[in-house]
Formats: sequence, structure tokens, C-alpha cells
Amino acid sequence: MSSEPQFLSFKGLKQYTPETGWGQVNSILQSHTQQTAAPKQPAVPDNVPTLTETPDVPAGHASPMFDPLIHELFEQLRVPPSDDLTQTWRTIAAEVNLLTERMALHRELQDRLQKLDQELVNLRGTILSHLSDVQHAADQQLSSARLRAEVSALAQTKLSAKLSDKR
Repeated sequence: MSSEPQFLSFKGLKQYTPETGWGQVNSILQSHTQQTAAPKQPAVPDNVPTLTETPDVPAGHASPMFDPLIHELFEQLRVPPSDDLTQTWRTIAAEVNLLTERMALHRELQDRLQKLDQELVNLRGTILSHLSDVQHAADQQLSSARLRAEVSALAQTKLSAKLSDKR
């Protein structure tokens, strides 16, 4: 890689080179880091903190095992941003949550509506079946009434004929 000076020089900005690995872009910070850094070891020491651990570093002392820039990054992440864009994203997130809830309610209501439609179809079928039964019973009653009327008329004709002949 070329040894040209880098055009960015911000606090915390690091550069990777195959020869030296990750290093500070700012040469003042880089020389300070090289003075305080321990020699590289091939194996990972036991006292290296994990991502969930926070090492106890006395105030004002930099530890070679704990990068203060990472600590600064986490501090920045803990502080909520206060710009308009953040508020807009929060509004969008709240509206998306509301939309999700309403869509779930919509699906639930559609399911209930489908069940109600099916119940209505079943009730209509039951009512039509009962009406058919009533119509059949009424037809049988009408047939019986006609038959009685015919038998009655025939009996009247026969009885009148017999009564007329005996005189």
C-alpha cells in the first residue's frame, strides 16, 4: 500500500493497512497509542473484556485492552438524537405500528365476517327447509280437506238419492 498521507484526520478514525493492522489516522494519536500499547501477542489474553463486560478503568487512565473510542461511541448511542429527522422516523415507526395493528384487526374482522356470512347462508338454508316442510304439510292438509269435501259431497248425493226413493 502507498505511504501517501491520508486526507481524513478525525478523532477516532482508524485506518487498516496490511503491514500494521488497524491504526489511527492522526499521527499524533498514532504515536501516543504506540507508546501506551502493549506488544502484540499471538494468543488472546484471559483479561480481554467481552462485548457485554465493561472494564473498570480509573478516570484519566487509558487501558490498552479498552478502547476509549468504543466507549465514546456507546455513549453517543445512549444519548437520543434530537433532530427533526429522528422525530419524523419515530412518527413513521408509530404509524407503521398502528398500521400493523389495524391490518391485524382488519384480517380478524374479515374472518369474523366470513364466519357470519357462512352462518347467514346456513340460516337461510334452514329457513327454506322449514318453509318447504310447512308447505308440504299444508299441501297434505289441503289434499285431505278436498278428499273430505268430495266424500262429503258424494255421501250427500247418495243419501239424498236414497231419501228421495223411499217416498
